[in-house]
This record gives sequence, C-alpha cells and structure tokens, in this order.
Amino acid sequence: MKEMSKALVDCGALQFGEFTLASGAKSSYYIDIKKASTNPKVLKLIARLMASKVSELGYRPDRIAGVVLGSVPLAAALSLETGIPYVMVRKEKKDHGTGKLIEGDIEEGDRVLVVEDVITTAGSSIAAIATIRAAGGVVTDVVSVIDRQGGGSENLSGAGAALRPLVKASEILEGRA
Repeated sequence: MKEMSKALVDCGALQFGEFTLASGAKSSYYIDIKKASTNPKVLKLIARLMASKVSELGYRPDRIAGVVLGSVPLAAALSLETGIPYVMVRKEKKDHGTGKLIEGDIEEGDRVLVVEDVITTAGSSIAAIATIRAAGGVVTDVVSVIDRQGGGSENLSGAGAALRPLVKASEILEGRA
C-alpha cells in the first residue's frame, strides 16, 4: 500500500544501520513504528487503513486487542475509528493492582481482532492470542501495520490466525535499500 509506505518514510520511521529486532534477529533496517504512531497524521492514516481491513474481514469484531506497549495506540485509534471497544494485553502480570493480563472486558465467545505494529516472527502476537483465548475470546485475524516477512504469517497460520498487514517490508524498501 503506497500511501502507508510513503507516510512511514516521510515521518522518518524507516532507518538504515545495524539493528537487533525484538525477535533477536539482526537487520540492516529498522521501522520505528513508534515514530509513526506518535504522529497524529500517521496514526489517523493507520486507523483509517486498519478500519478498511476490518471491513474486509467479513465479520465485525466484538473487541480490538493491542499488545502493551507498542500496539495500544493503534488499538485505541482503531477503536475510535470503528466504535469497537478495545482491550490491552500485557506480556506479563504486574505484581501490583489487579494483576490482570488483559485490561478491559472480554466475554466468553467475543471475536477479538489483534492489532500489531510490526510483525517479524509473531512471537508476541501468538502469546497475546493465547492470553485472549484463555480469557474466552476467539481470535482468527491479526492486522499489523507492517509484515517484515520474517515467518510471522506462517507462524500465525500455525496458531490458527491470519495475518493481514497494511504493508510488507519489501514494499517499503522498494528502491530504498
């Protein structure tokens, strides 16, 4: 999607150098999605494009889930764009407060759409899906801003969910690397 690629490049999210990704893999480029999600214009574009993906799903989710921290602004923006409530999924329980892994309400049988910023291997998405399913939610789809094409789509498929990215890394890098 050229519009998304252009917005990511224009806001300075695409960087070149030596980087270690969350998956532990080394990369010659990095897409700093937080630079994009903290820019109101780009965040609004992400929400609009994600809302379009939601309408393509063939069902309306009951909840949107963002994984703490990076995907929460995306989930909140998509919630505002669609009117669908969102939840925040923690990676680990806090030792204070309620100690919940999910902040917000999920009811048994709720269809939950997971939103992510960048998917490489999808490890954090798969963990979030397991947490949501343990709470009674049904997850069949993950919408991400970027698919780094590092096996995440295949790993999610193995976990029973389809990856639906707004843009693939190869599309962003086209003519830039």
